[in-house]
Amino acid sequence: MPDATTPLVREAGGTVRVWDPLQRVLHWALVTLVCVCWWAGEARLSLHIATGYAVLAIVTTRGAWGFVGSRHARFVTFVRGMGPGLGYARDMLLGREHRYLGHNPLGGWMVLALLACLAIVCVSGVLYTTDRFWGLEWVEQTHRISAWTLVGLVAAHLCGVAAMSWRHRENLVGAMFTGRKRAARDRPPGA
Repeated sequence: MPDATTPLVREAGGTVRVWDPLQRVLHWALVTLVCVCWWAGEARLSLHIATGYAVLAIVTTRGAWGFVGSRHARFVTFVRGMGPGLGYARDMLLGREHRYLGHNPLGGWMVLALLACLAIVCVSGVLYTTDRFWGLEWVEQTHRISAWTLVGLVAAHLCGVAAMSWRHRENLVGAMFTGRKRAARDRPPGA
């Protein structure tokens, strides 16, 4: 139980605000634009390029928001060392992982992996459109490999969201739309 200095934050309906509006807009804009970019591919190159620039702008904004944003948006609140991440993975396998209001330790690492991979995809794509780097095989390969890596990361992210939604009986997709999650019963906010 939390002590008197760390009371639970409860609001109407037993929910608390977790994801701020900017974080949610950036998340769903990324989902949409990455899908459009993938669909456009080389067949609709001008759309692919324009969408890629928009994705890069969102990744940059989210990166900055990770340092100055609301509590659950800041990297310092959810990026933990490898030890806690591996411990959380072990606890998941044993069926005893804790529920977090924000990102759990593995979710925190997934956020970083997705943002880093998106940045590599976008920067390599931008480089490939310049005179200096156009046609260089290593730039094209970096773009393709990182794009396929992104597909794998997205699949792992979706599996993680589904697993945690099921394990904790919580609609995490809905929470990313509303910004609200069920209040913790025995933990201070953010735990």
